[in-house]
Amino acid sequence: MALATRTDRRPSMTRTLWDSTVGKKTIMAVSGLIMLGYLVAHMVGNLKIFFGPGEFDGYAHWLRTMGEPILHYEWALWIVRVGLVAAVVLHGISAYQLSRRDIRARPVKYVHKRPRASYATRTMRWGGIILALFIVWHILDLTTGTVHTGFQAGHPYQNVIDTFSTWYGNVIYIVAVLAMGLHVQHGFWSAAQTLGVGNATRDRVLKTLANVLAAVLTLGFISVPVAVMTGVVS
Repeated sequence: MALATRTDRRPSMTRTLWDSTVGKKTIMAVSGLIMLGYLVAHMVGNLKIFFGPGEFDGYAHWLRTMGEPILHYEWALWIVRVGLVAAVVLHGISAYQLSRRDIRARPVKYVHKRPRASYATRTMRWGGIILALFIVWHILDLTTGTVHTGFQAGHPYQNVIDTFSTWYGNVIYIVAVLAMGLHVQHGFWSAAQTLGVGNATRDRVLKTLANVLAAVLTLGFISVPVAVMTGVVS
């Protein structure tokens, strides 16, 4: 007698991880740390603008040639871009699905008010939306030049000066950076808890590190438009 074909296959480990709340939080934590590492590197690169156009334009050129001669021109840069896009997409989808799952779990408002959360915690969702919109704007402004009327291909230093010579360029950038600072402050702490790094003895250190990272990144990024506005960089 022929054996019956099994139709109740168990889901793969990857699928199980993705479907679980713990799995989604882990994906958010890991993808968030990847983006945090990029932000630190990006901020350090941005600060090269204080050393003049030669240094800044040279850095921009190096980004396209890193990995040579093993890799072709811009290959390494595109690998980084694809990895970042994947991290952003996974982070965003996980955040959205966790949010929807949380709403479905408690469709009725609490009878008693919950303890007041920190400002960073309460603005995580809106901060994520602001950052997602800013990423699109930032690429169209300083990478492709689509929304940048004075864009000059191959002249990143001048493009930055031109962008931060407009009031709207400064407002968009500074608002996004402030949202990023709050997002990092809460996100780093949350990622540490999700990945099991935090405990009673390390919590204070982790909170301090989260605050320091958020402050350094915020000040580092904002220093560029402020320098252009004040004429320190021109």
